[in-house]
Amino acid sequence: MSEVALNDTTLATGQAGSRAAVLKRLRGTDLAFHGLTRAAALLVLALLSGVIIALIIGSVPALNAYGLGFVGSEVWNPVTEQFGALAPIYGTLVTSAIAMVIAVPVGLMIAFFLTELCPMWLRRPIAIAIELLACIPSIIYGIWGLFVFAPFLQDTLQPFLIATLGNVPGIAPLFAGPPYGIGVLTASLILAIMVLPFVTSISRDVFDAVPPVLKEAAYGMGCTTWEVVRHVVIPYARVGVVGGMMLGLGRALGETMAVTFVIGNAHRISASLLAPGTTISATIANEFTEAVGDLYTSALIALGLTLFFITFMVLAAARYLLLRIGRRIG
Repeated sequence: MSEVALNDTTLATGQAGSRAAVLKRLRGTDLAFHGLTRAAALLVLALLSGVIIALIIGSVPALNAYGLGFVGSEVWNPVTEQFGALAPIYGTLVTSAIAMVIAVPVGLMIAFFLTELCPMWLRRPIAIAIELLACIPSIIYGIWGLFVFAPFLQDTLQPFLIATLGNVPGIAPLFAGPPYGIGVLTASLILAIMVLPFVTSISRDVFDAVPPVLKEAAYGMGCTTWEVVRHVVIPYARVGVVGGMMLGLGRALGETMAVTFVIGNAHRISASLLAPGTTISATIANEFTEAVGDLYTSALIALGLTLFFITFMVLAAARYLLLRIGRRIG
């Protein structure tokens, strides 16, 4: 009996030691995982800090030379070294706003159709076609916009807008001037096409995540499809919808090549949407390789810093909006 007890004690001791070794190994693995993830997060912060510091250092000569007048001046003359960011800022904000006004309703309607009304055999082909729009390189959009879309607008849509809305009081200045083909409106439409896949895909995913029992209960109470979408689907998925909109807006604000091809790259502010203009990204892409002198280069870097600040403010506003929505939901 004593030998059996001794063997049981030895076995129990061995099992306890084995469990302790396993726990120690798991604890070491967990600590290594925590360290790896923390290092990855700190690396992102370090990269972001490095970008900000580089932009600030590069912008110092221009900011010292022009001060706050840099963002309030429309003049952009490399010969006399007079630089102002107002025209690129205006073009960036206007083209992005028009693109979102067009892309968000269309994207939401496509998402509604795919999740609520589309036949199953047609749902997947349409979804794949929408997602493929996001895979097309921006330079392809630019080439297509310059050689196909802009001439089409010049011959059809822009003359129609001038003839129908060019004499309407209040909005006539928006459609004044000759139909150039290229311009702010053309760039906005190209941006809307590029933003559409992001809004549609994210909205469709969040609409699919709505519990079917909620929609079935609404239909059981006699609600129409529109009422179900308005009172059930949108309130449940609005956080995701806002996130998709902000992602699309971020893409619109920073788009470079497609806009550069079709906006006209004119450093002036015009009330007409048909007139050429420019954006921050287009200005940097067009002129950075030709920048001669420290002040010229610094002005372009200051434009980059301005775009970074605008994007940061947009993302901060989006986070605040999502926080408000989350608090309201409870």
